[in-house]
Amino acid sequence: MTNKIAFITGISGQDGSYLAEHLLKLNYDVHGIVRRNSVAEHQESRIDHLAADINVYYSDMLDANSLKNIIEKVMPTEIYNLAAQSHVRISSEIPEFTTHINAIGPLRILEIIRSLGGGIRFYQASSSEMFGKSVDNDGFQRETTKMIPVSPYGCAKLFGYNITRHYREAYRLFAANGILFNHESPRRASNFVTSKIIKTAVQIKLGKATKLTLGNLDSQRDWGHSRDYVKAMVKIIGHTTPDDWVVATGETRSVRQLLELVFGRLNLDYQRYVIQDPKFMRPEELQYLKGDATKIKKELGWKPETTFEDMIDEMLEFWLRNLNAN
Repeated sequence: MTNKIAFITGISGQDGSYLAEHLLKLNYDVHGIVRRNSVAEHQESRIDHLAADINVYYSDMLDANSLKNIIEKVMPTEIYNLAAQSHVRISSEIPEFTTHINAIGPLRILEIIRSLGGGIRFYQASSSEMFGKSVDNDGFQRETTKMIPVSPYGCAKLFGYNITRHYREAYRLFAANGILFNHESPRRASNFVTSKIIKTAVQIKLGKATKLTLGNLDSQRDWGHSRDYVKAMVKIIGHTTPDDWVVATGETRSVRQLLELVFGRLNLDYQRYVIQDPKFMRPEELQYLKGDATKIKKELGWKPETTFEDMIDEMLEFWLRNLNAN
């Protein structure tokens, strides 16, 4: 039996690296693209341990010809589009670039799939940020919740979501959306709030920092583990029919609660160290996200396996180990 062939954009990111690991365990042939980085040591650090088992190519979501040439060469059975300008606040500073990557990027891949006969299954990494301030009466956001994004990131992701749905209906492509709520891990970059908090708290504990500067402490998010969420991606793309699926824990916590947990684990009082700075506020704040994953739990049998507390402990252990080593 021929192995399935996966092609992952953003393979060197947090989700891409966990997805590559998971697919290898399922006996996939795994291929992916990375962007050229002037610091080579940082370019593929999350996938260095997989180097002997995966195939990596240089490309960019802005370069349609490069994407097409690689996809024609690989001829994957499945494409996972995880590449994105993924920092929501920064999307307000580089909105045009964010839109080119997050909106036009998936369109380019869908067009390539269509030009090759439409036989490749496509997964689009959509986002809870598409909901914006829209929440159902019971306090949850689900597949049927109205989407009113409040950032260039969310707006661009909503285009990617809708163009995926359009190509599914118009051209009968297997094109599916995973609407993933926030998910973290030790592989999350340290300019994202979870890693920033944990890394800096450890630095304070070790005497290597004296303060932590943040924006809104009262925004609430539904946080899960990336390792669990990539398993949902594989279930989504492997389903009999393409569809749209919310992937979430159904639990929401504030940044302030995250601070209390992280600093408490280190026997520190976060209020002694945390400073709020307006420059870390979004132009239009998104105060609350809480996902209802009932559909994927019932129909695909997926559920989160890692508790919030265990995820935070795993990230703390990572930064304690690495910052102590340095």
